[in-house]
Amino acid sequence: MAPGAGGLQLTSLAGNSRAATADSDDLEDVRLLDSYDKIDAEARRIQVTVTGMTCAACSNSVESALKSLDGVISASVALLQNKAEVVFNSALLKDEDIKNAIEDAGFEADILPESSTVGKMPHGTLVGQFTIGGMTCAACVNSVEGILRNLPGVKRAVVALATSLGEVEYDPSVISKDDIVNAIEDCGFDASFLQSNEQDKIILGVVGVYSVIDGQVLEGIISSIKGVRQFHFDQISGELDVLFDPEVLSSRFLVDAIQGGSNGKFILHVRSPYTRMASKGVEEISTIFRLFVSSLLLSIPLFFVRVVCPHIPMVYSLLLRRCGPFLMSDWLKWALVSLIQFVIGKRFYIAAGRALRNGSTNMDVLVAVGTTASYVYSVCALLYGALTGFWSPTYFETSAMLITFVLLGKYLECLAKGKTSDAIKKLVELAPATALLVVKDKGGKCIEEREIDCLLVQPGDTLKVLPGAKIPADGIVTWGSSYVNESMVTGESVPILKEVNASVIGGTINLHGVLHVQAAKVGSETVLSQIISLVETAQMSKAPIQKFADYVASIFVPLVVSLALLTLLCWYIAGSIGAYPDDWLPENGNHFVFALMFSISVVVIACPCALGLATPTAVMVATGVGANNGVLIKGGDALERAQRVKYVIFDKTGTLTQGKATVTTAKTFTGMERGEFLKLVASAEASSEHPLAKAILSYARHFHFFDDSSADTGTENNAGNDVKTGWLFDVSDFSALPGRGVQCLIDGKRILVGNRKLMAENGIHISTEVENFVVELEESAKTGILVTYNDILTGVLGIADPLKREASVVIEGLQKMGVTPVMVTGDNWRTARAVAKEVSIQDVRAEVMPAGKADVVRSFQKDGSIVAMVGDGINDSPALAAADVGMAIGAGTDIAIEAADYVLMKNNLEDVITAIDLSRKTFSRIRLNYVFAMAYNVVAIPIAAGVFYPSLGIKLPPWVAGACMALSSVSVVCSSLLLKRYRRPRLTAILEIIVE
Repeated sequence: MAPGAGGLQLTSLAGNSRAATADSDDLEDVRLLDSYDKIDAEARRIQVTVTGMTCAACSNSVESALKSLDGVISASVALLQNKAEVVFNSALLKDEDIKNAIEDAGFEADILPESSTVGKMPHGTLVGQFTIGGMTCAACVNSVEGILRNLPGVKRAVVALATSLGEVEYDPSVISKDDIVNAIEDCGFDASFLQSNEQDKIILGVVGVYSVIDGQVLEGIISSIKGVRQFHFDQISGELDVLFDPEVLSSRFLVDAIQGGSNGKFILHVRSPYTRMASKGVEEISTIFRLFVSSLLLSIPLFFVRVVCPHIPMVYSLLLRRCGPFLMSDWLKWALVSLIQFVIGKRFYIAAGRALRNGSTNMDVLVAVGTTASYVYSVCALLYGALTGFWSPTYFETSAMLITFVLLGKYLECLAKGKTSDAIKKLVELAPATALLVVKDKGGKCIEEREIDCLLVQPGDTLKVLPGAKIPADGIVTWGSSYVNESMVTGESVPILKEVNASVIGGTINLHGVLHVQAAKVGSETVLSQIISLVETAQMSKAPIQKFADYVASIFVPLVVSLALLTLLCWYIAGSIGAYPDDWLPENGNHFVFALMFSISVVVIACPCALGLATPTAVMVATGVGANNGVLIKGGDALERAQRVKYVIFDKTGTLTQGKATVTTAKTFTGMERGEFLKLVASAEASSEHPLAKAILSYARHFHFFDDSSADTGTENNAGNDVKTGWLFDVSDFSALPGRGVQCLIDGKRILVGNRKLMAENGIHISTEVENFVVELEESAKTGILVTYNDILTGVLGIADPLKREASVVIEGLQKMGVTPVMVTGDNWRTARAVAKEVSIQDVRAEVMPAGKADVVRSFQKDGSIVAMVGDGINDSPALAAADVGMAIGAGTDIAIEAADYVLMKNNLEDVITAIDLSRKTFSRIRLNYVFAMAYNVVAIPIAAGVFYPSLGIKLPPWVAGACMALSSVSVVCSSLLLKRYRRPRLTAILEIIVE
């Protein structure tokens, strides 16, 4: 297929480039993402399970048998999945013909039901992101969202003004991404597809295609790759979109096949959607700047003609020379302003026209109405003067200056909005660009090291990380030892030692040694990608307060146009009846012209831009600031609730405490040897995953091997090795009893390890001596673990979980902020009260099962209070979901906690105060933004309408009104940007501590 001037449409179905070429004319207009779903009216796509294939020769036999059938359009066989995908003409073949052909080739075949075929999207819907250019206010957002939500196949649509992004959930079998782009453009805005959650599409940048021949070579290479469904190459941008079958083909194999097939002539690299989005933002800014400069350069001569030239006699005499019906100055102004009005200002007319066709209004409508009124009047005044000899003043300069200042405001706004998205840019910059792939033979010996794009790393790959390099993906260290700086992700400044079997996070920096890392999570599953996704989601969300702005914006433009017409009528009628003196009129002017200038000023100055930007820009900056401080915010609604929090409920274990339980006491009451006692308990707890079990196992291990009963901070690895050492007893009939303990059999005798409730359920008597010892432990904030052997209470273990060092200060800080702290725990009341006393918490809920924590949250919500829950994000999920504000603290790498509204990356309670304080500061800034926006319109509209002109002589020429309108939105965005100066609150300041 010969490439066109705009790009090369390369479409092929794997294994059948002949058919693709023959139908090239029909495929020119096929859409990229859904062409494989909508083939031909009589074409049908099915999947067949094929049993009996053992090698590539088998799959080739099946494929050849299928392709030999008259009516088969394409056939692709996946050996590993034992599947065949066939596209055929249903008028010539039936499903049974396909099955019989495979069976005739010597294999068994079954037609898969329709729901399993590729024709149906595996997840039903896709979530796509689209860049949307030209939005200036909340009315624009409402317009786009309204159009998108009414499209068939669209399930959900959210548009963010601050990021110029739209997120659409849609059914690709009903509507394609191109249809969505076209709908947005018909609404009056520029749009382009950015990315989706598809796993079978990749966008590559190609270097080396310089001619038509090169394009045909590229087409031939891709057509020969098995598993490619469709592709499109744009020669102008150098972008190659490839749609492939992930069951047959991987993205890395695709890149290697293209580069290898061209003998290195074509160099490919994966295009990151964030990089593409940033380039589009830069392109938009440069386009607006270019238009502004052009408009300014054409407006300067107009300024000279009107202001400077009258003071230069020679030049002024030339301008007053008559040329045909008009003066030279009139011709010059008309020509210059026409260029500004219809060439530079074309974007306003196009956008306004599309908006009006869809029954919506936006800032473009106001600009188009205002500038057109001024331009049309000026042209009419010239023509009227030529016909009658009565020359009225013209206002060409008004249109020119108005468009110039609007473009200036838009340019400054784009620059400011770009600053608000710095957080995502910084996060994206953390991602490494390349990785060093270690290729091994079957024996595990390294045979090659080569550099690949990080976006092509696959799970299971072994990656070599040199000192000073970024770790390419989340994974496990398989060789080497080094310290890694994880501060950019977790916020912890101290480098962490990484040895074999240690987990590492992609994007963090290897400081010293060489590491071999086996990739575990890649692409969108990495920690860094999920952080970016959380920040993006927050910036796409809308705070409840924004609904007010959206409503005002939806009725604002019609009200402004009505007010402008009312202004025109009032001033014209007042002049006609002599309500004001004629010396107010401009030279050679009349009452209509005088009234029209006030009306144009009203149209231009009253724009809802500032109102629409007040909330989203502040939320966007706040989410970025939060991410930089290790506090990930999931949306504007979370910010809105957090600033009104009345109660903060803390889980005890792992939240207020360090979550590192250690055995501090071990006492027997039956004369059993201490070592034997610990061996029995360790054997019972070896199969448990509970943190207390690991602490007991670690303590017993040290006692057994070193005869050292001192407290120990053994690791999980040590605990995990205990079973393998052989020093433990054999255990049978083990069972874990949630909220009580464990039970098992050793040598046929029952062992119980747990709390009083477990003992009571099994009829075990607790003597006064044992009870007093346990009470003593609990009153010292320790947990007493009772142990029975053969139904005899044998001994007690005391386990302590130290409080975090900042716990008591944070609790006091929250109280100073007017927030009431509450502690909830599954521990007993004595231990709970002892811990609460240490941190000065008055309200305690103890002996609460994990599922019951949500009920505790709801009990505080009954009076309408806003409740925050702080937990570790795992067993506290029900409570985090039930709370108005869920805060998952110390999440580390487990940041994808859907139940939480805030993810506090560091295991530091001070971040709870940061989260609440940042929320309060953000909404204070939002309220201030609304004051700016509303006050601007409340004050500016009366001045523009001439309300104060009779008494004070104050009026705004239309071009000044345009400048004010442009600067209004800039002022709001700059106000939001001040949030970037936010600093975490110092506890010394909150607690009013004087440091000498």
